[in-house]
Order: sequence, then C-alpha cells, then structure tokens
Amino acid sequence: MLEQLILDMYDVGMIKFGEFTLKSGKSSYVYADIRTAISYPQIFTTLCDLIYAKMDGLNYDSICGVPYSALTFASGIAYAHKIPMLLKRKEAKEYGTKKILEGVYAEGDTCLIIEDVVTTGMSIGETTVVLEQFGIKIKDIVCFINRNQGGRESLTAQGYQLHSIIDLYQVLAILFKHGKISAHDKAQAEALIGA
Repeated sequence: MLEQLILDMYDVGMIKFGEFTLKSGKSSYVYADIRTAISYPQIFTTLCDLIYAKMDGLNYDSICGVPYSALTFASGIAYAHKIPMLLKRKEAKEYGTKKILEGVYAEGDTCLIIEDVVTTGMSIGETTVVLEQFGIKIKDIVCFINRNQGGRESLTAQGYQLHSIIDLYQVLAILFKHGKISAHDKAQAEALIGA
C-alpha cells in the first residue's frame, strides 16, 4: 500500500523534482507537496490511514496537526476515529476570544503531534512551545515523510519521539525502482539530503 501510494503521489505531482528552497532555508532537488492531498480523496484517505496505524500503541488524550498542511490530516483522523483534536493557530486571533489554541484540554493532558514532512523539526517546535505553555505534555510526533535532515535528532534532543512512516531515501528508492526517476535524479536528490 505504501509503495503504491508513493507512485500515486508522484503521478499527480505531489512529489516534484527541480530546484526548491525548503522552509528551513535548505536547498532541495525533491519536494513533497503533501498538502495537495486534500484534492485527491483516495490519497488523502490512505495517508490518514497510515498515520493512524502509526499512532497505534502510543498514549495521548488528543491530537494536533502542525499548521497548516497537517491540520487536514489531523482533522480526518480525529473525525474518523473519534479522537479529540486541538487546533494551534499560526497566530492568535485579533478578535473574539483572541485564542492561539482552540479545543478542550486540561493541564497535564498529553497531545500527539501530526506532521506531513519533517526536515529540521522547526515547524513542530512552533507548535510544541504553544501547547506546552498551556501545560499540555508532548511525547510523540507522527509524520509521513522524514527528510533525514536533522529533524529526528533535534526532536529527540528536546525529549520527543518521532515516528515516521517513510523517509526520503525510501521515497527515492521506490521512484527509481519503478522507473519514475533516473539514477541522475536520485543521486542529485540524495546529494542534497545531507547538505
């Protein structure tokens, strides 16, 4: 199922090759545009199912998707499996309650973080710091792709456990195996992973 999902994602342009700058500022020859899964219900459902399966055995009271792209996956999983969800805003509202964190929670609750792609873990840090300010504990983070660019190590150093479904080397290996990318593309992408 995972191998076919990667091929399907490539076929609809969710995995792209070229010159890209990531949020971290790093250069990359491969970009995973996972947020567009919302336009492909079968891909979206499969992604949610894989993330939910990875959550098995982990302890949490609620889930929270890293804004914005992982919010949709957290929502899909929350509603399908009747799991309470928290919503961390990018910025506090300027009106009404002026909240930066939406949902029902209590100090001491444990929240599982959901992310689509992890590079350095910087986006996750923007979410964990807010949740922890409200007394919510974070132990586990589940992501779809770990880009192998220091995110796991950074999160481990902060006391979090990253659970990834697939890493970037595996994505490249699948695409190469099925003739979707050339050896040159694979090598060029891999050369920038450690950069």
